[in-house]
Amino acid sequence: MAPAIPVLYEDNHVLVVVKPPNVPSQEDDSRDPDMLTLLKADLKHRHGKPGNVFLGLVHRLDRPVGGVMVFAKTSKAASRLSDAVRTRSIRKEYTAVVHGRPKDPQGTLRHYLLKDSKTNRVSVVPPGKDGAKEAVLDYRVLGSQDGLSLVRIELHTGRPHQIRVQFSAIGCPLVGDQRYGGTHAQPGQQIALWSTQLQFEHPTTKETLRFTSEPMRSFPWILWDVKP
Repeated sequence: MAPAIPVLYEDNHVLVVVKPPNVPSQEDDSRDPDMLTLLKADLKHRHGKPGNVFLGLVHRLDRPVGGVMVFAKTSKAASRLSDAVRTRSIRKEYTAVVHGRPKDPQGTLRHYLLKDSKTNRVSVVPPGKDGAKEAVLDYRVLGSQDGLSLVRIELHTGRPHQIRVQFSAIGCPLVGDQRYGGTHAQPGQQIALWSTQLQFEHPTTKETLRFTSEPMRSFPWILWDVKP
C-alpha cells in the first residue's frame, strides 16, 4: 500500500509535500510506487482532472531520505524552479545524525565526486579527474551524545548521494546508511537524513516561500529535540 504524502502547500503553480522515507523521487528499476506517480494520481483524484496531469520534478531526494520537496504544476513553474536549482538560489537545509563527531563544530566540506552509474555508487576523487563534479556543503554540529552527532547541513550543490558520501569521507558516516556507512550500518535501519527546510522564490508571484519538516520521532532522532 502506498504511503500517505502530507501536503504542506499547493496553488496553481507549485506543490510542496513531505516525502516519506524509502519512496523513490521518480520511477526506478524497482517499480515501487514513486513520488511523481503517486502525486499525479492524487492530483487527478482530488481535482477531478481528465487525461494526464502535468507535474514537474524540480529536485530529488535519495530514496531512503524523507522531508520537504517541491514539485511544479505548470511547465512555466518547472522551468523557473529548475533555473533556481541550477543557479543555487533555492535554499536547501538538511538534518543528519552521523557516527562520531566532525573535527570542527562547523565548517565547509568540499570534495570532487564521481558517480559509477553501473553500481549507483559515488566516490570521492582527486580534482580534475574526468567526469568528477565539485560538491560543497556547510555544516554545523547541533549536539553530540552516545557516539553520535546531530548535524545541520546547508547544501550548495545537489550531487547524487552528496551528503552521505562527504560525511563518510571525513570518517562520520550517516547512521543507517547501508551504502556508505561501512560496518556501522545495521540491516533494515533507515538512513538518518531529513530534508528539514526548503526556501525558494515563487515562480510567478516572486514571494519568498519557506517550508519546514521535522524528522520522525524514532531512533536516532529521539536523542535530541530536533527543530527545523
